[in-house]
Amino acid sequence: MTQKVAIIGAGLIGRSWSALFARAGYEVQVWDADPGVLERFPTDIEALCDTLVTEKLLDDKPGTLARIRTCPTLEEAVADVAFVQENGPEKIEVKTEIFARLDAATPVDAVIASSTSAIVASRFTEALTHRGRCLVGHPVNPPHLVPVVELCPAPWTDPAAMETAEAIYSAIGQVPVKMTRERDGFVLNRLQGALLGEALRLIGEGTVSVEGLDATIKHGLGLRWTLIGPIETIDLNAPGGITDYAARYGGFYARLAAEPAGPEVFSVEQAEKIAASWPQDRSPEKIRERQDRRDTRLAALRRHLAAEQS
Repeated sequence: MTQKVAIIGAGLIGRSWSALFARAGYEVQVWDADPGVLERFPTDIEALCDTLVTEKLLDDKPGTLARIRTCPTLEEAVADVAFVQENGPEKIEVKTEIFARLDAATPVDAVIASSTSAIVASRFTEALTHRGRCLVGHPVNPPHLVPVVELCPAPWTDPAAMETAEAIYSAIGQVPVKMTRERDGFVLNRLQGALLGEALRLIGEGTVSVEGLDATIKHGLGLRWTLIGPIETIDLNAPGGITDYAARYGGFYARLAAEPAGPEVFSVEQAEKIAASWPQDRSPEKIRERQDRRDTRLAALRRHLAAEQS
């Protein structure tokens, strides 16, 4: 029998998860607290599937769409499912309420994962009767183009739930990364935060322009890290590997770590100064154009990486 999954929250991330699960053969049941979002969902998911077809990331659009249906209530959406992907607002009180409803209505053997970007699961699952099946499954936006999903357990998450989630995400073509404990921001956002802090400091002090900073990542670190991560990079960048790299460059990085960018680089005032130095057309049309350009590049990169690995 085909397994069913529930997508709770039908916005940008929910649509992406819906397409990924349905493309992989799962029956997908979708619900959103906003009736308007749910009403627009069929049109939105078809548009997303059209994009995936264009980018050669989806072969069977009719079959994929046929496996997705919307539900008028959360309870109907989670009936008989094996897995739930929650994509509600990034507010603890909202997630606490949604997870209480999910815990009560979802089959007790179903795993429940949250797409939260920054809130660890212990903050909204502690009081649940079946809290052991709950965890974070944090995707990178957009999930249909960027395959990493971070699996972060609460202190009480059952290891079997983590294994089930890992297997399911792998089956739909994602790359699950299992964490062993809770850390705010998980792995990706902590790494991104460290890089972003230094980037904002360098721009703010006038060392480099926004364009120059972005070019350094796009045409430098970004190209390198597309194929090899930072640990493999340093292992290959010194004849004796990681230990040799630390001996050669550890002093510099130690001095850098001793003087980290301060919290002020993330202030609204600092952002306003940077925005003023980097004139971008912020009209909805231009933002959409830039997002489309980003997604096209990501799709092409994903196809390239798939070819390299085959």
